[in-house]
Amino acid sequence: MRDDPLFYVVAGACLVVLLILLVGVGGFAKGGEFNRKHANRLMRWRIIAQFVAVMLLLGFVWIRSRG
Repeated sequence: MRDDPLFYVVAGACLVVLLILLVGVGGFAKGGEFNRKHANRLMRWRIIAQFVAVMLLLGFVWIRSRG
């Protein structure tokens, strides 16, 4: 499985989601101006990144199950 390049793309997409989530949670915990300015934008980016990651993961599973 690790020799498949799509595996690394899926793992990278999951890491991007995690990074966006951590920045959002950190901004929420800190509060203040950063949270007021960027909370909704970070939430939208996370949802889009999650959608992409899930689609890539489903594609990876589908491709691996066929062959």
